[in-house]
Amino acid sequence: MTRPAEPSLIVARELTRVYKLGSAEVVGLKDVHLDIRSGEMVVLKGNSGSGKSTLLAMLAGLDQPTSGQLMVADHDLPHATAAQLTHFRRQVVGMVFQSFNLLPTLTAMENICLPALLANQPQAEAESRALELLSWLHLESRRNHFPAQLSGGEMQRTAIARALINDPAIILADEPTGNLDSQNGQAVMDLLADLNRRYGRTVVIATHSALADRFATLRIHLQDGAIKEMEQINPERLASDT
Repeated sequence: MTRPAEPSLIVARELTRVYKLGSAEVVGLKDVHLDIRSGEMVVLKGNSGSGKSTLLAMLAGLDQPTSGQLMVADHDLPHATAAQLTHFRRQVVGMVFQSFNLLPTLTAMENICLPALLANQPQAEAESRALELLSWLHLESRRNHFPAQLSGGEMQRTAIARALINDPAIILADEPTGNLDSQNGQAVMDLLADLNRRYGRTVVIATHSALADRFATLRIHLQDGAIKEMEQINPERLASDT
């Protein structure tokens, strides 16, 4: 029996971002049209400057479009207030960056707990959830270490735990393996795929690497801010996993 199509989790229509540099204009995104369903593993490809990071910033509510429509998990981001965007970033999406973005003066445990505390979760609950994530990511022995005392792979796993602390529906990863060797890069990509396939998170990854390709349910190639090619892969997996 064919299931009825579910509403898309992410919907973009004519999404455009133009940056002004003095008297010049630079197009970051141009008329992007997207429908991403819950449970997708989306891989964004394209050369540097193609618009991958700009699109992720839009989806994260970190940047606003110049024009167009963008709905993410029923949040109308272009028309959201500053308070609504803050709530969205803390509760709906989790971000993983190439440069890890861990605070150097906080331990791994404190870095992981920080988004939960900013979202007004009780400290005891935040620490309990952080300990679960540390255990899952095999970082229990590193909980009291500062970022400078961690390896690159450990820092990225800590960053993933931080992204998961508020149980977001969507994980956005911007070149998450860019600063890692091939072994750690594969381990991080396996973790993101596990989040998608076992735990049902919608994952959007911007990457130059081929490590994510075999996990993708949707591949999008960007060029000069526009979608050059989009390929749906194994769409029946989404129905079988739900």
